Amino acid sequence: MRKPVCFERKVNEMSEQEKGTNTTGEEPVKEQAQYTLSVQKEFMREKIKQKPVNKKKLLRRTVITAVMAVVFGLVACFTFLVLEPVISNRLYPEEEPSEVVFPEETLTEEMKPEDMLVNEEDEEAQTPEPVDMEMVDEQIEELLSKVDLEFTLEDYQSLYEELRALTQEVGRAVVTVAGVTSDVDWFNNIYENVASASGVIVADNGKAMLILVSAGNLNGADSIEVTFCDQTQVEAELVQKDPNTGLAILSVPLSAIGKETMDMIAIAQLGSSNVASLLGAPVIALGSPLGTGGSISYGVVTSTGTPIDLPDSAYKRITTDIYGSRNATGILVNLKGMVIGIIDNVNAGNDMANLLTAFGITELKSTIEQMSNNKERAYLGVHGADVPKRAVEDTELDMPAGTYIREIEIDSPAMAAGIQSGDVVTKIGSTEITTYNELLGILQSAKPEDVLTITLMRQGHEMKADVTLGSW
Repeated sequence: MRKPVCFERKVNEMSEQEKGTNTTGEEPVKEQAQYTLSVQKEFMREKIKQKPVNKKKLLRRTVITAVMAVVFGLVACFTFLVLEPVISNRLYPEEEPSEVVFPEETLTEEMKPEDMLVNEEDEEAQTPEPVDMEMVDEQIEELLSKVDLEFTLEDYQSLYEELRALTQEVGRAVVTVAGVTSDVDWFNNIYENVASASGVIVADNGKAMLILVSAGNLNGADSIEVTFCDQTQVEAELVQKDPNTGLAILSVPLSAIGKETMDMIAIAQLGSSNVASLLGAPVIALGSPLGTGGSISYGVVTSTGTPIDLPDSAYKRITTDIYGSRNATGILVNLKGMVIGIIDNVNAGNDMANLLTAFGITELKSTIEQMSNNKERAYLGVHGADVPKRAVEDTELDMPAGTYIREIEIDSPAMAAGIQSGDVVTKIGSTEITTYNELLGILQSAKPEDVLTITLMRQGHEMKADVTLGSW
């Protein structure tokens, strides 16, 4: 290892100095060696100093580390929130709720007079056996002798006991729906307003119980509570509301309903309101026919088939002789325990203010299905009716079969497309339209924003209009 220049220079100077003072003896050489060793040790001694701390740089690195930690945490949270449902669905796939579909009605129509006529061929094919009239008379007399024609109070009481048993069975499907709204009084005290209505369980989609109820009392509610027949209260959610009828579908998760309650409640059976035998038939009003929950009323049907003037619909009204509340809610059932109507006194006339009326269940079924499945429903905005058969057959009028437009809703898609009252819709796309129900069927299968090409007759001239459907 080469020694530093400064070290050699210093050693040479010392040697020359010693040579100048003492050039003859060995003592100076020894001193020179000792001095050289001491200088070498002094030079080789290390002195360690701590590096000064840069506070600004340290602060900057600390801030950057903290910011990166926050960013990493946010990215991790966002990734977890986004991917967690996907991973959970892959590992533990959840079943989708089943679609609610009501079976088609099988109407048992009464025999028409022309059906009573027998053709000659049928008459020849039938070979009636001879009847012994004396034996028939004896059988009739025997039956009459066994019949007790006296109707006692016990019979009357037993009749009403059977009616009460029927109402208890049907009442398992009736619920009380309360809309809870919080407010503050003048003294800053928080209080709750509760508006209630009676509803009915209409379906079970495998995930929740679906409840049909009048939505008038639920407007602006902060929360919705459902009370079942065993007085169990469960919170419900709004699935869909129909502004046309004022009805709504609520859902109560099956996981929130206890086993005992599940054993108590039942799903209502929807009957038919489109039968001729319904007129004059006895019915039972359940729910809140008198304005109070849990009330019951008996009566008979006084009229059926009266159209309710609402757009894009052909709902029909059922009227009864039951005196009830103007704010009545609930259901009408027949003596078989089947729902034939949803009580609604809002659309009743002034002359029937306190007589219970209801939407016929037959025309409501399609709307209940769509709301239960939370499907978007198309909106056209017309009030229609069938063109009378006499008008079609009259050659002077020259009116085609189709849907007669009686009225158009303001700012509706029909008005925007130029359709007017008095027009007759004869075709939608390539489908012939001969009745108003056919037009409604196409609307029910259509979706909002669909464009329909409507062919119509106006004062003897055929026209076409492209309508972009809206939504309810």
